[in-house]
Amino acid sequence: MMEAGGAGGRDERVQQWGAQEARDLIAARGEMEREAVAARRSVKTMWEAVAARLRERGYRRTADQCKCKWKNLVNRYKGKETSDPENGRHCPFFEELHAVFTERARTMQRQLLESESGASVKKKLKRPSGDLSSRESDDEDDCGEESEDDNPMHSRKRKADDKKQQSQQMSRAGISSIHDLLQDFLVQQQQIDIQWRETMERRAQERLVFEQEWRQSMQKLEHERLMLEHSWMEREEQRRMREEARAEKRDALLTTLLNKLLQDL
Repeated sequence: MMEAGGAGGRDERVQQWGAQEARDLIAARGEMEREAVAARRSVKTMWEAVAARLRERGYRRTADQCKCKWKNLVNRYKGKETSDPENGRHCPFFEELHAVFTERARTMQRQLLESESGASVKKKLKRPSGDLSSRESDDEDDCGEESEDDNPMHSRKRKADDKKQQSQQMSRAGISSIHDLLQDFLVQQQQIDIQWRETMERRAQERLVFEQEWRQSMQKLEHERLMLEHSWMEREEQRRMREEARAEKRDALLTTLLNKLLQDL
């Protein structure tokens, strides 16, 4: 079974991704974002879960194939998210990817707010214990080396408190770095959204200008058509008048000839 699966994986490397298959991949990745699975799993297990969801939809893809295809889609999305939307046709899944990253930004912002509120509550709860540990440390310093030699429990307790403080400092530093990264990501996402809105507004303005120019050109063509039709009618009227004048002259000439012939007779 493993060999067959491996052979299938080698055959699938050369198989092209279809449009619907790529959309299902984006949908599966978006589901992982909404369920917050990516935050609790490693990268490998997360992509294995994505591959499993694709198998449920009838596709046979490995976790590495899903990861590589997602990377290519994201690279194309990042290359077009701040460019002219006239070239957006080169990224056919722009809307789907934009929806996934927008949802991710909202989730991260919500987690950031929750973590900040939780950190503030923990800080308030730990503040009395910190004061107590500082007082206990001062008391131990007053006891001197004799207290540590006579009471080994105090020494072990002091070392445990020091380790606990160091771990708390490291955790706070890690949380602050994560907060900084999340804030940077949110700022970048907001800038992308602003640029996207500006681009859409510019496109709408360009479309209005194009429609106005098109209407003006249509009106100009209609005016020219009416002028040509009017000139044609005038020429026809002049031709008709010339024909009538020739007919009258011919009739007059015939009448004169007949009168002359009658007089000669």
